[in-house]
Amino acid sequence: MKIAIVGYGKMGKMIEEAALSRGHEICCVIDAAETEKFDSPQFREADVAIDFSIPSAEPENVERCFAAGVPVVCGTTGWKDSLPIMERKARNGEGTLLWSSNFSVGVNIFRAVNRYLARIMAGEPQYNPVLTEVHHIHKLDHPSGTAVTLAEDLIEADSRTLSWQDAGEEGKAIPGDLEKMAEEHILPVLYRREGEVPGIHSITWDSPQDSITITHSAHSRRGFALGAVIAAEWLAGRKGLYTIEDVFRYNFADDSPLE
Repeated sequence: MKIAIVGYGKMGKMIEEAALSRGHEICCVIDAAETEKFDSPQFREADVAIDFSIPSAEPENVERCFAAGVPVVCGTTGWKDSLPIMERKARNGEGTLLWSSNFSVGVNIFRAVNRYLARIMAGEPQYNPVLTEVHHIHKLDHPSGTAVTLAEDLIEADSRTLSWQDAGEEGKAIPGDLEKMAEEHILPVLYRREGEVPGIHSITWDSPQDSITITHSAHSRRGFALGAVIAAEWLAGRKGLYTIEDVFRYNFADDSPLE
């Protein structure tokens, strides 16, 4: 399979490594300020493009993939205001798009566990959830895109939790504010920035008697790269709009127990 890489930073280089290790060919690499390459024969011959660039460039990048007729796997977060426009175009047959906040196989298994536990907790009102995400000090935005996805999954699965809220930095949140969120059935999302942590996401269900915590810890970003390549393998030859749930089928939306 021929893969084009859009965004050639640390993540782009890991995607290249993962793709080559699985026997694929990198036919085009487009880094910042190289947008003319979207019109090149090398890009147009790609079976799929994998895009991990910057949020401000993403809408134009996806548009240019659509114009070239190249399906695109997108892992860039922070452009959700424009994302619905691209999703609508893909649904209308103007291009092929698969976007996710996290392509890690482990994270997507974790999402399924999160939903399953949340369905159980819908019938246990003594427990209240808190979500915490930890990333490296270079990540300035919060909460992470993965944390938002996990929060939305939990709310969809747990009928008691009505919404989520950015509760600020872990250890600096005012306990009274967290208690008020619990009373109002709001999921607090806390963050922490330290060292070179690639990503840790934890969900704790706390009661007066005990606590239950589930955690996913990434050892490196290579898992994200591998998952993106797996998604690209799945997307090649398809048309329309897809999500990571189509690739990793772990009963995300199934209300019955996992089999």
